[in-house]
Amino acid sequence: MNQWAFVAAAYALALLATATVIVLSWRAMREAEGQAEDRPRP
Repeated sequence: MNQWAFVAAAYALALLATATVIVLSWRAMREAEGQAEDRPRP
């Protein structure tokens, strides 16, 4: 197995981790926005 297989695997893992963080952050943001809209304003 040559080194490029490891490089490709590292890039794939990094892209997957980045996509996971983006999706989780987006979901948390949407939840926080919903809670902020439900909160009564003074």
